[in-house]
Amino acid sequence: MSSISDNLQAVSADIRTAALASGRDPQQLRLLAVSKTFPADAVIEAAEAGQHCFGENYLQEALEKMQEVQAKKPQLQLEWHFIGPIQSNKTRPISEHFAWVHSVDREKIAQRLSEQRPAGMPVLNICLQVNISGEASKSGVLPEEAVALAQKIAVLPGLQLRGLMAVPEASDDEQVQRQAFRQLKLLSDDIQAAGISLDTLSMGMSSDMHAAIAEGSTMVRIGTAIFGNRNYAK
Repeated sequence: MSSISDNLQAVSADIRTAALASGRDPQQLRLLAVSKTFPADAVIEAAEAGQHCFGENYLQEALEKMQEVQAKKPQLQLEWHFIGPIQSNKTRPISEHFAWVHSVDREKIAQRLSEQRPAGMPVLNICLQVNISGEASKSGVLPEEAVALAQKIAVLPGLQLRGLMAVPEASDDEQVQRQAFRQLKLLSDDIQAAGISLDTLSMGMSSDMHAAIAEGSTMVRIGTAIFGNRNYAK
């Protein structure tokens, strides 16, 4: 069975190949290792193999994992990204413990994160989550409402609006995948045309990474290809 280190090398090589095939500089892409449901030791193994950024969906699990990693390996300086749905009563610990939040889809959540970001910490990097496929089961601002929301969030203190995130409807058809990611890229262009500078497109996972990179992703969120299949029953 491949180790996490081996998997990371393979994923990094795959990202580089996909970028070059699309005429892009691989240095424009960041790898976010999605460590939800995996233990602190898996994060440590990935970190010791050179991975720096980790994404978590579940707040309580993430906080416990951060604490365990810190206790076992205090020398590790990791960058934690919150990528799951956000409840209003969870904004304070998110604002206090994460460097990035990818899943902001309401002004109320952004305001709470802004107010609760501790003084003295760097600004909290924000991506708007867009429901690019219009699925009723998915979180995210509707595309037609994204520019207005971005304008409201861009002026909030303590936050830095960096870009957009999406989880399109699953498809095995690469052209369908690319169409959804292309829509997100065009929406990012619209927001920038409104005078808001963005530098991040958080799009692409293990199953659709190549399509996302071809359409301009700057950050791919990869879990299964690094850590293996998840056991949610745990």
